[in-house]
Amino acid sequence: MGTEKGTTYLLSSFFFFIILTNVCQRTVKAQSLPPAKYDGFLYTNNRVDSDTIMIEAFFDPVCPDSRDAWPPLKQAIHHYGSRVSLIVHLLPLPYHDYAFSTSRALHIVNLLNPSATFRLLESFFEYQGRFYNAQTSNKSRGAVVDEIIKLAAETVGNSYYSAIESGFNDRKTDLKTRISFKYSASRGVFGTPTFYINGFAVPDSGSAIDYKQWRSFIDPLLLAQSRKRDNLPHLSL
Repeated sequence: MGTEKGTTYLLSSFFFFIILTNVCQRTVKAQSLPPAKYDGFLYTNNRVDSDTIMIEAFFDPVCPDSRDAWPPLKQAIHHYGSRVSLIVHLLPLPYHDYAFSTSRALHIVNLLNPSATFRLLESFFEYQGRFYNAQTSNKSRGAVVDEIIKLAAETVGNSYYSAIESGFNDRKTDLKTRISFKYSASRGVFGTPTFYINGFAVPDSGSAIDYKQWRSFIDPLLLAQSRKRDNLPHLSL
């Protein structure tokens, strides 16, 4: 009888392994497909060409260092205008309790009204203390998410309240937030804020960069572009 039980157990284990392997293979194949749209939020709609300086910023909406890094970066982007483009990627850090929920709210709002995305990001930075670890320790997850929805609606317009609330029940917005996390991981980013300029990592990731530092990074690149253009041969018509 013991032998029969042992044989049955081995067969059950074998079939379970086959089923699990099949499921895992399907999952890997599904996850290997790239998203339909490049990850991140484009700060301006300026035309991007081969001479545009591309900055990528990886932020966590409830990270104090991300909050402090935003004003000087925003100042630099406005200073350079169309010569510089900015994409913000979200990296919800696991040790910030509501980083994922606030990031998800940003994806929801971006789907509803893209022009309001950065207004909401700035609202999360401004009222960060309401969603940061100890301040939420005595509240249920549902209560905190309700506060996030309320702040989002107040920022982008109360008429969006129901749509934002529904967005938290939409699997697509959950997946978009996960994709942002996975994209950051694929770039080797593990902390915020982290910055890339033209695909290369900026030194001292994890801390804010002031306006003068941004100028020191970008001015030489624009100067090099200018010199390159000046040295091009002029064609006569």
